[in-house]
Amino acid sequence: MHIFGLTGGIASGKSTVAARFRAHALPVIDADLLARAVVAPGTEGLAEIVRTFGARVLGPDGALDRPALARIVFANEASRRQLNTITHTRIMQGMADRAAQIGRTGEPLACFEAALLVESNLADTFRPLVVVSCSEAVQLARIVARDAGTREDGLARIRAQKPLAAKLEVADYVIDTSGTVEESAERADEVLRAVSAAVGIDARRYFPSGPPSA
Repeated sequence: MHIFGLTGGIASGKSTVAARFRAHALPVIDADLLARAVVAPGTEGLAEIVRTFGARVLGPDGALDRPALARIVFANEASRRQLNTITHTRIMQGMADRAAQIGRTGEPLACFEAALLVESNLADTFRPLVVVSCSEAVQLARIVARDAGTREDGLARIRAQKPLAAKLEVADYVIDTSGTVEESAERADEVLRAVSAAVGIDARRYFPSGPPSA
């Protein structure tokens, strides 16, 4: 089974593109879901986070208070590196386990959706690499609307990641989501066809009524 990468900046539209891929019956492994699992209550991942950042990152129910942790790590690069050190290996092990499960079903292709693929030097591990992009203004508007936060908080989150321009430089395919939902979906379909062709898989597996390749 071949696994290709899907990445982009915060609020760039990765989840929308991933949902479009899933709609075509392509398995998508979501790094964010894996990240939540490795810090669930009772896990060693959560215990290590508490040891590192203190009980202030726990909610009243003993679960991770993600907004509280985000305020810490997005304001401090050293804290962000500490968090990534705690979670990265655990997330990648979860990805490998999930990939093995999918592979056993006979699927020839899967997508790994992760915000920090480029930052983690994994771009070449998950080729072709698809980067989802939009303008910073669109990113900021989406973050503020989604999280009911301030403009300053949104900018801090954007600036905490590698600039989208740097990710675009290593992309094999780009999906710009600045336009309409329909335009983004059409481009996502084009890219899935192109990725299929690039790795030698007949795209009719995902587009039964469409052409075999882009």
